[in-house]
Amino acid sequence: MHRTAHLDTFARDHLPPRDQWPELVFDLPELQFPERMNCSQDLLDRWVAEGQGGRTAVIGDDGGDGRGGGIRWTYAELQAQANRIANVLVSELGVVPGNRVLLRGANTPQMAACWFAVMKVGAIAVATMPLLRAKELGQVIEKARVSHALCDAALAGELATARAQFPVLERVCLFRSDAADGLEALAERQSTSFENVDTASDDCALIAFTSGTTGQPKGTMHFHRDVLAICRCWPVHCLRARSDDVFIGSPPLAFTFGLGGLLLFPLSVGATAVLLEKASPDALLPAIEKHRATVCFTAPTSYRAMVAAITAGATSGAASTGADSGKAHDLSSLRKCVSAGEALPAATRQLWKDTTGLEMIDGIGATEMLHIFVSHTEETARPGATGKPVPGYRARVVDDEGRDVPQGSVGKLAVLGPTGCRYLADDRQLKYVKHGWNLTGDAYLIDADGYFVYQARTDDMIISGGYNIAGPEVESALLAHPGVAECAVVGVPDEERGQVVKAFVVLKPNAIDATGATRAAGEAALIKEIQDFVKATIAPYKYPRAIEFRASLPRTETGKLQRFRLREQ
Repeated sequence: MHRTAHLDTFARDHLPPRDQWPELVFDLPELQFPERMNCSQDLLDRWVAEGQGGRTAVIGDDGGDGRGGGIRWTYAELQAQANRIANVLVSELGVVPGNRVLLRGANTPQMAACWFAVMKVGAIAVATMPLLRAKELGQVIEKARVSHALCDAALAGELATARAQFPVLERVCLFRSDAADGLEALAERQSTSFENVDTASDDCALIAFTSGTTGQPKGTMHFHRDVLAICRCWPVHCLRARSDDVFIGSPPLAFTFGLGGLLLFPLSVGATAVLLEKASPDALLPAIEKHRATVCFTAPTSYRAMVAAITAGATSGAASTGADSGKAHDLSSLRKCVSAGEALPAATRQLWKDTTGLEMIDGIGATEMLHIFVSHTEETARPGATGKPVPGYRARVVDDEGRDVPQGSVGKLAVLGPTGCRYLADDRQLKYVKHGWNLTGDAYLIDADGYFVYQARTDDMIISGGYNIAGPEVESALLAHPGVAECAVVGVPDEERGQVVKAFVVLKPNAIDATGATRAAGEAALIKEIQDFVKATIAPYKYPRAIEFRASLPRTETGKLQRFRLREQ
């Protein structure tokens, strides 16, 4: 490892032993990194240095609640704000290189400036989801030994409760605050110049905590070179974005899918990022139209919900300014739509394409890997398949001993690349990294054309009557039924078969026709109809023997389906 710039060496001291790291490969010429680098230089400062500081970098949209929307910063203005905040961190808050700085806020330009300020001072960003409560924040603070925090004033309450229990958090500064000691007031007095700390390429830049799991959260440690590595692999070879693109989407910046898709990737090519505080499907649609967005990042569930809203708008005859008459919103500016965060059902892909004419780019990533490592382009998209390894990465499907399984057989996805899993002081490192490869916890098969086809999370495979059944495959069949809005499939215990397939279904409005019968009779008839539909769509043994209708399904803040909660129930 290179000479660290960190005066606080907590992160380096708590990396896994070197022999527990995955093998790292830097196959592409653009992945040959120097020993010294600070990622903010390449992503932000260089545009100003090259005379392109007048380009629009970030746009804020608060959804109309008046809390700071309408901000439109150029690259020079974003740099100036990040530099001011960097000066605050050092001169007012006493941050030294290697300190962990918790970031708590919605997707806003100020949140982006805070992230770059932390990079500039050589500290480590620990971004947290806005909806986390005090107990969850406390786990993060304790695990990462967080000493400083920059927090949106609107989210200060839970952090204050956590701070009272964990005094390791010494300093908290609130932003989007009118207080005299708020970040804006402190920053206003600071210089717009700042000399970035000369960090090593393998100095830790961020600790990202995994989402959607039970028990103690896992902190994943990523270096300055990792931040640039993900910008030089998937975006270049699969997304192929341009400097005139306008990025928009729903994932929080605290989620690595959102950090990459809505900040790192657009800035890496000199493009514009629209940061939405409210990014529900009904807010995303008008925002795409308003900002003439060209690249959208969101989860499959959100794409389905947007289709439903578009269809409802067309049915009601809502006015349109776009090429498609009757549609509620003009999406004609869109040219790229990216799906990640959870498996993309083939039915959702087709539904979006039928509605908008756009082929989605699917990909699988992991917090442990920082971003997407298996994907495709629009031209190479194939329904039901995730794609092939992104240039810069290698992938295999292996058995429990790490041996390649035969083509078409289901096994465990194993990945190598320039990024990899390094858990913060966590014995679970030994489970994720085996034989030098990252085992992502996903079950895959490779088809005859070399495409990686997702089956399930390895702990979501259902074994019923001797058959291996992938829950997502059943979900994809269910979603093709005209009455199904959302669904989740899990295995439940059964004396005869070991497990049986159970589906939890959210119906579209008026899906149950109870005319002339009780609602119970209508539900029973619809259950049989759905079961018969699935039998006719995929192998009959995979059909859900039990179906329960729900008003909603449990999801994380990032949109991931929490099947474990359904299994527990």
